[in-house]
Amino acid sequence: MKQNLYPDEYLDSTYEIDFERLYAEGFRGVIFDIDNTLVPHGAPADARAITFFRELKHIGFDATLLSNNKEPRVKMFNDDVHVHYIHKAGKPKRGGYRKAMELMGTDKKSTLFVGDQIFTDIWGANRAGIYTILVKKIHPKEEIQIVLKRVLEFFILLGYRLYCKIRHKEMRVHVKNKVEK
Repeated sequence: MKQNLYPDEYLDSTYEIDFERLYAEGFRGVIFDIDNTLVPHGAPADARAITFFRELKHIGFDATLLSNNKEPRVKMFNDDVHVHYIHKAGKPKRGGYRKAMELMGTDKKSTLFVGDQIFTDIWGANRAGIYTILVKKIHPKEEIQIVLKRVLEFFILLGYRLYCKIRHKEMRVHVKNKVEK
């Protein structure tokens, strides 16, 4: 069983996620953190983000921005991407994730979450039972409370890498045994 602080996937960027594959696997809704997941902290939606959300909608996804920020920051970003949004979400509490699924008409099995922080984004989405993708932060500039959490995240990511390595070995052994039978 996966640990609550470990993501299902860990990638370099939101913009490298294979959303066509995820759609083919049955996912229909994506919940996104904004800051350092889609754009640098506090930045408006840039051309890449605007194009990205247009392509996401073209694939067939519905999306919701889930942020602990106040409404002016979240609305500023959303004015250019035009998706659902929830401000002052209280991540890692489950309520915001549940409300996002309600807005999109999805459930735990058809929803995924993308974020850059373990203690708010990933922990909350895992607790809500949603598939999680952790991405590396876009920009090094962050608020002090986030910088402090990043130190702890470093050690969790070490454990995650070991977990993945062991899990990968177990999967290869399982496949090998299945082939030999």
